Amino acid sequence: MKLLEGKKALIFGIANNRSIAWGIAQALHEQGAELGFSYGIPQLEKRVRPLAAKLDVDFVEMCDVGSDEAIAAVFEKVADRFGTIDILVHSIGYAERDDLTGRFVDTSRAGFATALDISAFSLVALAKAAVPLMPNGGSIMSMTYYGAEKVIPHYNVMGVAKAALEASTRYLAADLGPQNIRVNAISAGPIKTLAAAGVGGIRKMLRYSEERAPLRRNVTQEEVGKTALWLCSDLSSGVTGEVVYVDAGYHILGMPEPPEKWE
Repeated sequence: MKLLEGKKALIFGIANNRSIAWGIAQALHEQGAELGFSYGIPQLEKRVRPLAAKLDVDFVEMCDVGSDEAIAAVFEKVADRFGTIDILVHSIGYAERDDLTGRFVDTSRAGFATALDISAFSLVALAKAAVPLMPNGGSIMSMTYYGAEKVIPHYNVMGVAKAALEASTRYLAADLGPQNIRVNAISAGPIKTLAAAGVGGIRKMLRYSEERAPLRRNVTQEEVGKTALWLCSDLSSGVTGEVVYVDAGYHILGMPEPPEKWE
């Protein structure tokens, strides 16, 4: 029997075949989960629907997670299509491009509000909408990054948003634990995704991480997907409120060693 046989999962944040959410979707599908997809803007539909077809996913809906009305409308459709769900995946992050270059101190008030709303509060809003559809408990997870706790060049306001996302994970885990709903986050190392392309210097970041991480490589969306599978399944039934790192060990380093050995 597959790990997620009979389980239903709703995945927010697929943009294309390089998305971390796509790696998660493939891993969940392989283990028997029935999937539903949601994307954020109309321009992504032409990329998401062919991916959905590859996994026989017939529920594909756009959702502006900055709108409570849009979230309510999508979850009404989820209830009609699935009845209940067991898994919610939040793989969403957005900040204005101008706020991901230069100095954090120059972040605009509007840009700060946008980044926190779309990247962090959306997890709270989606979780609130999902809970009534999880009468038998379930697993909620989101995607974060090491820039939430340490300064990463050009990550700027997104780092602050991810810090809020991680704190929200803990508070949600405490709130929803009595209903047997677990809430966790995966902190993935840098991966060349559509969202990552908006971060200034991403190519240098990828090369730097590859040269210094203990495993001397970057991670893949497949590796993140396998960790998500673990968090969605009963194999992690006692785990909640955690940030699980999938970054080739980079986060354990206090002073990353350069590629050439020090004398």
